[in-house]
Amino acid sequence: MTDITNTSTAKKISLFNRIAAIFQKKKTSPFKDVKKTSQEVRPEKNKEVVLETAHISAKDSKKDKLEEIKKLKEAEKRYHEGMVALKDLIAPDSMQVSPTYIETGGTFSRTFFVYSYPRFIESNWLFSIINLDVSFDISLFVYPSTSEDIMKLLRKKVAQMRSTIRMYEEKGKVRDPGIDIALQDAEELRVQLQKGEEKFFHLGAYLTLHAKDKDQLDKLSTEIESILGGQMILTKRANLQMEQGFISSLPLGLDNLQVVRNMNTSPLSAMFPFSSSNLTSDRGILYGLNRHNDSLIIFDRFSLENANSVVFAKSGAGKSYAVKLEMLRLMMMGVDVLVIDPEKEYKDLCDTVGGTYINISLNSQECLNPFDLPTGLKDEVTHPGDLLRSAIIHIHGLLHLMLGEVTPEESAILDKALLDCYELKDITFLTENPGDKEVPTMENLYDVLSSMEGASSLAIRLQKYTSGTFAGIFNKPTNVNLTSGMIVFNVRDLEEELRPIATYIVLNFIWNQVRSSLKKRVLVVDEAWSLMQHEYSAKFLYGLVKRARKYWLGITTITQDVDDFIHSAYGKPIITNSSLQLLLKQSPLAVESLASVFNLTDGEKYMLLNSEIGQGLFFAGNNHVACQIIASYSEDKVITTSPEEVLRKQELNKKIDENI
Repeated sequence: MTDITNTSTAKKISLFNRIAAIFQKKKTSPFKDVKKTSQEVRPEKNKEVVLETAHISAKDSKKDKLEEIKKLKEAEKRYHEGMVALKDLIAPDSMQVSPTYIETGGTFSRTFFVYSYPRFIESNWLFSIINLDVSFDISLFVYPSTSEDIMKLLRKKVAQMRSTIRMYEEKGKVRDPGIDIALQDAEELRVQLQKGEEKFFHLGAYLTLHAKDKDQLDKLSTEIESILGGQMILTKRANLQMEQGFISSLPLGLDNLQVVRNMNTSPLSAMFPFSSSNLTSDRGILYGLNRHNDSLIIFDRFSLENANSVVFAKSGAGKSYAVKLEMLRLMMMGVDVLVIDPEKEYKDLCDTVGGTYINISLNSQECLNPFDLPTGLKDEVTHPGDLLRSAIIHIHGLLHLMLGEVTPEESAILDKALLDCYELKDITFLTENPGDKEVPTMENLYDVLSSMEGASSLAIRLQKYTSGTFAGIFNKPTNVNLTSGMIVFNVRDLEEELRPIATYIVLNFIWNQVRSSLKKRVLVVDEAWSLMQHEYSAKFLYGLVKRARKYWLGITTITQDVDDFIHSAYGKPIITNSSLQLLLKQSPLAVESLASVFNLTDGEKYMLLNSEIGQGLFFAGNNHVACQIIASYSEDKVITTSPEEVLRKQELNKKIDENI
């Protein structure tokens, strides 16, 4: 208290008056916290001494708290410094800055800046760079500029250019076309700025290239400069400013280079987005990864003009794997899947999803009657005789496969015999709903042919399918029902001679079912090249591909013999009527044929020749990208066709059965 009492009286009174005035404004007393006993004992003139003492005590208390908080923050800082942070994990072990590049942890980096643009710039002009298999960072710094200042500057520039042109005319000199073009551009920009259609900006564009060593960095730098120079976009290396350029390319929002160029809205919009070939849509299924930029290929095949697709690949390239993966994901979207399986590759998948697996063989219990008729869609208007006429046309194609070469006279006899067969079951061209009636079988056709004059040869050739070696599969009523989400028709156990016939019958059966109810379905025809070897089966498949869209059906044809498929009269039209195409690894002989059909570039041909398993080109409409088929661990275990994996799975299932 000694120091306080020695203070001058005038200073004390001044301090007291200021504090008292503050409390008076708030309508409170400066002594409300001082006990009455203290006020009664102390004389009136010592009140200001008590107040100043309380103020100093509060100040010391606040200072102590600040010191305590500061110590806690320092202790917390020391604690966090002893922990492993994210920056410790990603930070390079060293960094060396040289005039022409930066080395960070064994990675060499070089920064470029754009200093000149052409008069016209196309959208997506960065496409050729972004899709390179090169590691780099691109940063754009856009600084808005007020239109008023730019309008004044443009008005001044326009006046200067007009004056220059007028001077040329007075002196009789030839006008400079560069000045004319610049004047025209300036006038157009003035009008657009005045209307508010355009705005003015300053743009800084920087690119930092990364490589494993100095030689690779020099090579890539030359390539980047050449690609951009070919588009009249001129760049320079940020020599002696590599550190500033490196920082400017980091996602920090710091422009340390400050190399900007004038740019209005339209050309600036060509910088965004950094788009490349992509096939990512809001709906659909995942087909794989885009090898250009590692984006996802998500697509809905039913969103195209038609849902048909073709898959070409050499043996072992992963075509069945890719198709089975697509089927599995389509079923999760509620799409029914129908498969013609020539090698029993789809059984495990069918059993896993609870589908129906039908064995088509001479000893099989399942039968398909080729004389079946569709019932027709409920809302579809069909005239009497349309369904019967369509069925007879299909059976004609089947009989040409079964009987071999048929003369025009024999074809007419068959036509009359087929009409008589259906008429035996009260089905004629006048029948209203023929699909509801019992249909004839191959046995009935044989009986009719046996009784017809001039049909003995046809009856003899047909006999082996009714009572001969091939009897039992095509001459009985249908006992197969398409109800589950996935149905697989296995034709592996059939003789080679019967496979095209069985496939034709299965396709016809599926087509009749598809025409009976409208629902999203996908039909997979594996090893479709076998159908291309016969005119009538190829023609029938082509007809399905053309008409499938109307019934919400997508047909997937898979083949490894590209030449047999393409050189068929109906093979190439099937490709052109399929909006989705998948090309995987190809042989050198097949890639030339595909190049002529799909207009492949040399780079794309090289990619198909050197692709790994599951890699190729994915076409969807007018877009196509390089793709990598990917599957999850669980999906891979279900769809794999690797003999090693299949054998391991069989042994595991055997052990499980033994333990049970």
